[in-house]
Amino acid sequence: MTTDNTVSTGENELKRLEVRIDELIRDCGRLKSENIDLRKRHALLLEERAALVDKTTQARSRVHGVIERLRILEREA
Repeated sequence: MTTDNTVSTGENELKRLEVRIDELIRDCGRLKSENIDLRKRHALLLEERAALVDKTTQARSRVHGVIERLRILEREA
């Protein structure tokens, strides 16, 4: 191989490496943004879950109250 071919091959490899690094930088930025979005979504879902658990607990309590009142009425009848 001549020196010109070696330099040209080295330059081509450097360009390919530079393109790949640029792609990785873009991917990293995209993944960071996606990760932020997913963390926000996760936080919202946790809040929603907590609200639903609370509503379920309240509903369960009311149902138990109604059942207890029905039992009392049944005993009185």
